[in-house]
Amino acid sequence: MSMAQETDILCIGSGFGGLALGVALNNAGIGDYQLLEKSTQPGGVWRDNTYPGCACDVPSRFYSFSFEQNWPWSSRFGQQPEIWKYFNHCMDKYNVRSHVRTNTAVKSARWDDDAALWNIETASGEKMQSRVLVSGVGLFNQPIYPDIKGFGSFKGAAWHSSSWNHDVDLKGKRVAVIGTGASAIQFVPEVAKHAGKLFVCQRSPQYVNPKDMGIPFEQRKWYMNTKPYHMYERHKIYKDMENGIGRRYSHELADAARDNWLKYLEQKVPDPQLRAKLTPTYPFGCKRMLQSNDWYPALQQPNVELVSMAVEEITETGIRLADGTFHEVDVLIYGSGFKPTSFLPGIEIYGKNGVEIHEQWSEAAEAYLGITVENFPNFFMLYGPNTNASASIIYMLEHQAGYITQCVQALKAQNAAAIEIRSDVFGSFNQVVRARLEESVVAAGNCDSYFKLPSGRIPTQWPWTMTEYHARTAKVNVAEYVFTPRAANTQAKPLVQAAE
Repeated sequence: MSMAQETDILCIGSGFGGLALGVALNNAGIGDYQLLEKSTQPGGVWRDNTYPGCACDVPSRFYSFSFEQNWPWSSRFGQQPEIWKYFNHCMDKYNVRSHVRTNTAVKSARWDDDAALWNIETASGEKMQSRVLVSGVGLFNQPIYPDIKGFGSFKGAAWHSSSWNHDVDLKGKRVAVIGTGASAIQFVPEVAKHAGKLFVCQRSPQYVNPKDMGIPFEQRKWYMNTKPYHMYERHKIYKDMENGIGRRYSHELADAARDNWLKYLEQKVPDPQLRAKLTPTYPFGCKRMLQSNDWYPALQQPNVELVSMAVEEITETGIRLADGTFHEVDVLIYGSGFKPTSFLPGIEIYGKNGVEIHEQWSEAAEAYLGITVENFPNFFMLYGPNTNASASIIYMLEHQAGYITQCVQALKAQNAAAIEIRSDVFGSFNQVVRARLEESVVAAGNCDSYFKLPSGRIPTQWPWTMTEYHARTAKVNVAEYVFTPRAANTQAKPLVQAAE
């Protein structure tokens, strides 16, 4: 059997999180790292999701790295091809691509306490070792399919929005879309332009706000490529999002926002019967806030029918509703979203004393600042538990990457074999996080959201502002960590490429 390949730092995944980490490590002079990518090329969700209308619902000036703002976005909200182009531009400009190893899916990782090493096994059976292991897996990579009788029996073309079949021409076809989440809000208006008949199957209605397009492009294109304007626009988006976060912790503000939204819906949907089908009964803000200027107009097109009754069965030729109504269709598209509460899906991670991370997370995933986990030395996470926010995840990832890089530097500075979060710090932090989230509208009993587990626990959301996250991650407090000296573990090797 061949010897395991040893690297200082291995990161599982090469989406925006892995890219952010690579840039931070390069800037710190830490060059012995690899980003392990299961696919044929890096990119994460912006590589995989190519459905019509795919775009970001965070303005591009903020859904981008702070250090790479000189990018000529063609519109306020970047479309998938443009975000994908920006991602690859950053990969090359900041010399991260050479650290990506494609077609390498991680199966498991085990911590060796004596050697202070992570032993990694890939899906192909290859053995690898690293001093530091980082998860850059992210949240929106595990598609959910509806639990409906007859699932899989449909004989026509069928696919999930994250694996769009561009070979099928939808012109004139009878199409059924099951699910009305964030992806469906974007692709349904595009499908409606081509389908002969489109059935939109809604389990529960969503709050869909208008997409604020800001200053019209033609009026701002002269100065949108100047650095001062970049800084001004980015700061304004930041402040607007910070102000909106507080609404999740004020039922009064949530009720006021709902009242304003109801007035908006009445303007956009004159038909009271259709409007009733589109009106949620759960609190405003308990789910992800959706944005579209095309969703409500699309549902009122003559070739589109909103189905608010449950789909009872999927057959070889169509869908049967709860009242027995049958709709024959040619194409079935699942807009049923993802499972973001499931961290590190399909990967086994064994820490100290053989504890497996999913067993430790049997009630809910937890991490300190969403980055470090008790019982898992030299292990860090990007987009870990409780770091999703009503903001730009790239902003959060940039801070996480910087924090992880500081931890690696501290490992070298302390001449240590391992770094691990203190048990008391880990426990008290997560206790406060749980208490804070229980005060939010997300925790409401009538709020069925992908943010939380059936038990009611919320392992996904950051409970405070982005400013608070910046403050907590700006500088590593080494007193919060336990360092295992190398002198007490002679097998442990020092980091070989860390900056002095």
